[in-house]
Amino acid sequence: MEPADSNKCFASGELTVPTEWTDYNGHMNVGYYVVAFDKASDAVLDHLGIGESYRRTEEASVFVLEAHVTYDREVLPGDRLRFTTQVLDHDSKRMHLFHRMYHAGEGYLAATNELMIMHMDLETRRPAPFPAASLARIADLQELHDMLPRPGAAGHAIGIRRR
Repeated sequence: MEPADSNKCFASGELTVPTEWTDYNGHMNVGYYVVAFDKASDAVLDHLGIGESYRRTEEASVFVLEAHVTYDREVLPGDRLRFTTQVLDHDSKRMHLFHRMYHAGEGYLAATNELMIMHMDLETRRPAPFPAASLARIADLQELHDMLPRPGAAGHAIGIRRR
């Protein structure tokens, strides 16, 4: 279930699971979780002023450096999904995001996606500082999100636990 103060998270969209996103198990295929989370990222980036229109006008964008997905409960074709995003950290060139995917009708946590994003100058294909206005928006959002508990799934490494 959602943290009690998840209303402070950025509401990063909703979507309905298309039938073509399902696999032979009858639920959403793992690859499409990443597609769905990418749409949530786009909503956050647009809010911060560094989305698709920024890319077209400024020859700059963001690249994902690292991603981690957890699959907590399955979702089925036709299920409505809701996404929230929490800024965990940032610096002048990077942003650490944590997305949560909820079943919109039943409210359960379906999956999470943790991302490390780098701002890039597309002319040089090298890292570059965020524009000042976007950096200020990121800082404001993180300040609000710093009041939230850190997600338990954030920063986990994958591996088989041995006793």
